[in-house]
Amino acid sequence: MKRLQKELLALQSDPPPGMKLNEKSVQNTITEWFIDMEGAPGTLYEGEKFQLLFKFSSRYPFDSPQVMFTGENIPIHPHVYSNGHICLSILTEDWSPALSVQSVCLSIISMLSSCKEKQRPPDNSFYVKTCNKNPKKTKWWYHDDTC
Repeated sequence: MKRLQKELLALQSDPPPGMKLNEKSVQNTITEWFIDMEGAPGTLYEGEKFQLLFKFSSRYPFDSPQVMFTGENIPIHPHVYSNGHICLSILTEDWSPALSVQSVCLSIISMLSSCKEKQRPPDNSFYVKTCNKNPKKTKWWYHDDTC
């Protein structure tokens, strides 16, 4: 929990560009954070508003947080499913305790910013119907590093 406190303070004092911790979300619990996000200038998502949900287990940072988009506006992106699940290797098998909420946020900003065409993953409909509510329980296949 000490690490989580430290990261919370870092996010409050020095958030990644276009991101802001939703302060109400941490009033009652430190294990669930909502982060408000705005699409970066000069990208396909410029000016769009999104919300990320981070859920932390008692094993954090040795166990990766559960991270997904939530709310009414889920980005249309080849690695983001319509239910908010994000296909990003650092959220599962490439997670390392050296990573942080800040670095995950920056990776998500980078993933969205490098996108060339707004589209859902090809298996979106099937995945959304059959997946577990927790995206960490998905066995992801990482086909590419591109958008």
